[in-house]
Amino acid sequence: MTTPARPDPSRCPLCGQANRCAMEIERETGVPQGPCWCVSAGFTPELLARVPTEARGMACICARCAVEAARPAA
Repeated sequence: MTTPARPDPSRCPLCGQANRCAMEIERETGVPQGPCWCVSAGFTPELLARVPTEARGMACICARCAVEAARPAA
């Protein structure tokens, strides 16, 4: 039995692009960062439900995915 790979905390679990999470950048570099954009962002339950179970609480959704999810359906 193989162990599932740990999600990359620097990548969005939805699109795989860099999520630019200020908290993760600070952890990686040791350089203090300002508050992350996500602290004041709203995430719908539908968007959060799209995050794979193994990535929940491990990797941040990127701003692009959050903005796209907030747009009204055309």
